[in-house]
Amino acid sequence: MQEVTKRRWRVVLDVALALFLAFIVVSDTIQAGAYGEMAGGFAVVLVSVATARRYPAASLAVALAGTLAVPFPYGNRVPVWMIFVLVAMSYQAGLRMPRARPGLLVGGAVAVLALPVSLIFGDDALGDWAEVVAVLVFAGLSPWLLGRYIRLRGELARTGWRRAEEMESRQRLIADQARLRERARIASDMHDSLGHELSLIAVRAAALEVAGGLDDDQRGAAAQLRAGAAAATERLREIIGVLREDAAPVEPVQGDLGELIARARASGLLIESTVDSAQAPPMVALAAHRVVQEALTNVAKHAPGAAVTVRVTSSGSQTEVSVVNAPPPAGPLPGAASGHRGLIGLRERVRLVGGTLRTGPHEGGFAVTATLPHDAAPVEETAELREAADDAVGQSTSARALELARRDVRRSLVQAVAVPLGLFAVVVGVAGIVFLYQWTSSELPPQVYDGLRVGQPRAEIAPRLPGNQRGARPVRGEPPLPPVPGAACEYYGTGRSLLDNDYAAFRLCFAEGKLVSKDRFAEGVS
Repeated sequence: MQEVTKRRWRVVLDVALALFLAFIVVSDTIQAGAYGEMAGGFAVVLVSVATARRYPAASLAVALAGTLAVPFPYGNRVPVWMIFVLVAMSYQAGLRMPRARPGLLVGGAVAVLALPVSLIFGDDALGDWAEVVAVLVFAGLSPWLLGRYIRLRGELARTGWRRAEEMESRQRLIADQARLRERARIASDMHDSLGHELSLIAVRAAALEVAGGLDDDQRGAAAQLRAGAAAATERLREIIGVLREDAAPVEPVQGDLGELIARARASGLLIESTVDSAQAPPMVALAAHRVVQEALTNVAKHAPGAAVTVRVTSSGSQTEVSVVNAPPPAGPLPGAASGHRGLIGLRERVRLVGGTLRTGPHEGGFAVTATLPHDAAPVEETAELREAADDAVGQSTSARALELARRDVRRSLVQAVAVPLGLFAVVVGVAGIVFLYQWTSSELPPQVYDGLRVGQPRAEIAPRLPGNQRGARPVRGEPPLPPVPGAACEYYGTGRSLLDNDYAAFRLCFAEGKLVSKDRFAEGVS
């Protein structure tokens, strides 16, 4: 139903556009009495609008060729309806063409045919040629490029949002994998610590079972305690084994913070440390160990040679961890890109002990700080917290991709404006050079004109005439042609400056090889 409604609206819009353009054709041609031009304009509007949606290249070809060809036999004016039709249909073609190549081929073919015809057969050769160039550039090319820009903007926006959704989903998956990895690491730590304690319980129960001075009931209870501890150890091993099969291999925590910092110093890091975590519970101590371990790993990877300050202080209620590195002396290692998985895992580790983690640039370097309460429950993982965590670790690839798409759209808009203006500037420059050459090479000196006599043979006059005729000449004020059958007239410049208001020309008319009339006329002077 929705598709049918859209189709009906399209038909209504096309009919409205055709009626509007037809009204422009009638209004423009009826005043000039050009009824043949009116009929041709109707045909151009009907065919171009009817084919605009399914065959935009054909619609553009009809609009370009028709608007230039139909008014050609009806005088020197530039019809208003031609501009309206060409602007509307060029824009529609640019908006609906999936590729630019057909439009460029159609426009190029029409330009190749129209420009020589206007130059050769136009009443005002160079003027007609310049008019065709202006119409093609500003009424044809510019609206077509604008339509292309609108189409590309829509496509790039849709593509950008689709890519953004895909990247967000992929990055959420990576973050979830990092969180699961950290949970597996925590489970491994629990196995190492709890398994050790359960093993000690089983050993002490076994010793109690064989100790003297116990009756049978006490020995039975010790045996049950030993069996329960052994079963709990086995059950813990099975659960942790399942977690380890589902997650990537993890490295268990080895040694305390002092040993970790000593190994980092031995590897070449410049570390100033203050460590006091004696009052921290085991899980908090493990979390602090992981924060320091990951931060030092990132320093070695992304800021080689930078000095590092490590502070770990515990009070009765919480442990504060701070790892801050100075700017690297030689800059970061080339190609050392970060996927931020370590920071995502750290954030999950800190969240599970009820703490908070803060990461970010600090005075040219980088700082990792964590607050780990000793008796807090895990922080609930809300959507807002996950989004803030993703932003904190630099999860902005989709935003950058969308910004690049917007930049491409802005560049296409600049091209839509700059290309026609640049092309028109080039055409105007070339036309100016051609015009100046034709102007200067078609000047007939006044003394030569005064020396010409009616009845003089053309062959005798030819050596004194300029090599070119005047293409741009006055279009008003020309005297009637001589009443001689077969007379052909030639036009030459008077030698006056381009800045002179007296825009005049010499006209020499020949018949049967002889000069039959000579006239000098100016614009508006009969």
